[in-house]
Amino acid sequence: MSALGALLATRSESGSTGMRSRILLGLVCGGYSVGAAFGWGSPQVALFMGDFGLAAAALVAAVSCFLYARTGAGRLRPAWLLFSLSSAMAACGNAVWGWYEVILGVPVPTPSLADVFFLCFAPPAVVGLLVLAKRPVTRAGWVCLALDAWLIGGSLLTLAWSLALAHTAHMAGVQEASVAPAALSLAYPLLDIVLVSMVLALHFRRAGVNRSAVNTAIAALALTVLSDAVFTSPLLRSTYHSGQLLDAGWFAGSLLLAYAPWGARRGARRPVRPGPPRAIASRPIAGSLAALTPYLAAAVCTLGILYNVVDGRRVDRVVIFTGCTVVLALVVRQGIMLLDNISLTQELAQKENHFRSLVQGSSDVIMIAAPNGTLRYVSPAAAGVYGREAEDLVGAELSSIIHPDDLGRVVHEVRRFLAAPPHEEPTTRIECRFRSGTGDWLNVESTVNRHQGGLLLNSRDVTERVRLQAQLQHNAEHDPLTDLPNRALFTARVRQALSGRRSGDPGTAVLFIDLDGFKQVNDTIGHQAGDELLIQAGRRLQESVRAGDTAARLGGDEFAALIMGDGTRDQGAREYQVHEIADRLRLTLSQPYRIGASEVRVAASIGVAFAEPAISPTDLMRNADLAMYRAKAGGKDRVELYAPQMQADVVRRSELATRLRTALRDGEFALLHQPVVHLASGSVAAVAAQARWRSAQGILFTPAEFLRVSGDDDRTAELGRWLLEEAVAQAAERARAGHPVAVSVRLSAARLLESAPPPGSVEALLTRHGLPSGALMIEVADSDPRVSFDALEQRLVALRRLGVRIALDGFGSGFAAINALRRLPIDVLKLDRNLVEGVVESARLHKITSGLLRIACDLGLQSVADGVDVPEQVLALRAMGCTHGQGMAFSGPLDEYRLRRALVRGEFPVPGIPAPRPVMAGGSIPLLTGSHTETPVPPT
Repeated sequence: MSALGALLATRSESGSTGMRSRILLGLVCGGYSVGAAFGWGSPQVALFMGDFGLAAAALVAAVSCFLYARTGAGRLRPAWLLFSLSSAMAACGNAVWGWYEVILGVPVPTPSLADVFFLCFAPPAVVGLLVLAKRPVTRAGWVCLALDAWLIGGSLLTLAWSLALAHTAHMAGVQEASVAPAALSLAYPLLDIVLVSMVLALHFRRAGVNRSAVNTAIAALALTVLSDAVFTSPLLRSTYHSGQLLDAGWFAGSLLLAYAPWGARRGARRPVRPGPPRAIASRPIAGSLAALTPYLAAAVCTLGILYNVVDGRRVDRVVIFTGCTVVLALVVRQGIMLLDNISLTQELAQKENHFRSLVQGSSDVIMIAAPNGTLRYVSPAAAGVYGREAEDLVGAELSSIIHPDDLGRVVHEVRRFLAAPPHEEPTTRIECRFRSGTGDWLNVESTVNRHQGGLLLNSRDVTERVRLQAQLQHNAEHDPLTDLPNRALFTARVRQALSGRRSGDPGTAVLFIDLDGFKQVNDTIGHQAGDELLIQAGRRLQESVRAGDTAARLGGDEFAALIMGDGTRDQGAREYQVHEIADRLRLTLSQPYRIGASEVRVAASIGVAFAEPAISPTDLMRNADLAMYRAKAGGKDRVELYAPQMQADVVRRSELATRLRTALRDGEFALLHQPVVHLASGSVAAVAAQARWRSAQGILFTPAEFLRVSGDDDRTAELGRWLLEEAVAQAAERARAGHPVAVSVRLSAARLLESAPPPGSVEALLTRHGLPSGALMIEVADSDPRVSFDALEQRLVALRRLGVRIALDGFGSGFAAINALRRLPIDVLKLDRNLVEGVVESARLHKITSGLLRIACDLGLQSVADGVDVPEQVLALRAMGCTHGQGMAFSGPLDEYRLRRALVRGEFPVPGIPAPRPVMAGGSIPLLTGSHTETPVPPT
């Protein structure tokens, strides 16, 4: 039998073998019942199975409950220990009974040690049931529990006393002289009544933990008590002997108690399948029975008294006393319940008022919709949120207040929500538009819960939030000044155009637009006027594109347009059409702008790039940008179509710029000098310093080539500083070698202001190398409109005070030449080579050049003609009054060795004059006197 208990415990731990354990339990109990029904075949076997078989079953129950209490009983561990003790008492009592009947072969004396063990069976079981019960949380609950136990116990005692116990007590007192047998004959039924009372009272109050184990344990104890009740009846007590069918009840009760904890453990380990929780139908019934228990007990007590009255017996004092106590307990319990109900009613009313205040005072609208969508309840907040009274909404269909465009989405979301398991998705959130009392549509956000098959909606007005989000989204995607799409939105539109149903349309084009001359507008009439110009330009651009196209401002004075293709496959016709659109935009943007009282003009350079198969938005926009820069480089105010060669040029310029930065670091630059010759004598008046870069591939680049592609202002400034310092150093070295000749260095006006060394550094440079200040001349270009004349004038005046001479380079090519002559401290005018090249062939250029030289002569300025390459130009320029010339007619740029040989010779042959004379210093450019009053800085 011990092995059987171990087998049950082992089997019950596995969920897959739980059914086998129950079947095995049923077979063992059934086998014992069959054996007991047929007397086990012999009286000796019947006695053995009736005594030691019951002892073994009780021992299995004791061991099983004890092992479970040690391993996994949790907070119910004391109950299972008490059940183990109770079963151990039953095992000992049956063992003592078998000792007398089987071993000694004598009848069991009354009373005996077995009776002591049997009487000790009930108290631990009763206390264990108390531990299993759900404990009351108030004193009234404890009092009601005790009263319920007494009501059940007293009623059973009244009924049992009326039926049998009174007769038993009377017969025991008559037949036995000792009190012990009479007390023993009453103790068994009384303890059974107490145990039955606790089983019934606590059945409806059991704890929710290990419910299967508790139910099984209660069933086992109930079966045991039922067997005890049958055994203590007078009809069976006199004829009972061990091994009868009644023993099967005790045997089954012990094995059922042994199985109870392990069956619960198997159920707890069984995986819970996801899904909505099923309503337990027995709970309302259990609650009703628990409420009716006191009244049923009183009814049983009444039946006991009526039985005696109807039978004509004298009502026993025990029955009267017990009945009175039962009635009193019922009255007390009813009073407690009445007070408890009054307290609960007040608490419920208080909570109801509290929640009603919360609902009515909430700014959110709370609505309850029936399963068919009809609104059953709407909180008063609807008047403030929706502008509609709550009474007007009650009874209306929920779909009638939802925007038709949102209704399908809302219905789909509600159906999905109701189909989902409640424990996985208890709530959902829906945002849609509700109709307000004024007829407007409000953006409403609702938290939706399930409610009795319908919906509970907690809604709030989020119209302002939605409007703010839309505004923030608009601001993030649009330019704040012109309200046109910005670069991010324009890029997204281009990506959409290249990936949608028109992705293969080669007619889709991107236009990049730059306003030429916009910086001058900012510099001359202010940034506010520039902003107004950008606003008007953006408006013109927006009005000029088609409805399906996109106009955008990328930043600064750069705009863009996305021209969607029309599906045509004629690439030539499409290019012609887009070119016409771009040219029309150019003309529109080039029209005068009325800003205040002024009229401003700017031009537009436009680059066009067409979509190609598998091209990315970044590459398409880059191509349009390259075409726009080609348009600006080609003279501005024009339209340029992208060609693949443009990308190759960009790569080449980028590589050249990279090599240029490396060349500056590695010292690959060389300095050449071109002689400036006096046209009247042929003597060398000065030398013009020119930088040359000999790359690693052996290519010799001129300044016009590598400065144009450098694209790096820092490197250009560094190159200018290197050129100035190297020219001063070599001029000083030549002077020390006996070849004193002035050197001229060409610096742009912008570079002179922004990155060139300040006057103090120039003085330090001259002092460091020992070069007289009068031996340095700086050539300043006058064609840069970005330069402020005020700042340039201050810088040149400071240099002029040092004794540095100033030459105006490119005179005749810029629109600011007259202004430069008027304001800047100029010593020398250097004619632009474009004038010199056509001075012989063009009569018009001849007159222009003659006029410019006449101005220089009238101002007392020296003049230098750049690009004098043929003898005819020398004769013409000298006849016009030009004093000096520089070009291939005399000499090209020379390295230091060839330059010194030329300086030793001293003169170059000049057409129309006698043979050269060995004079060196007489032709040098003298310091100007009379035009300026500054005193030259003496050589240091």
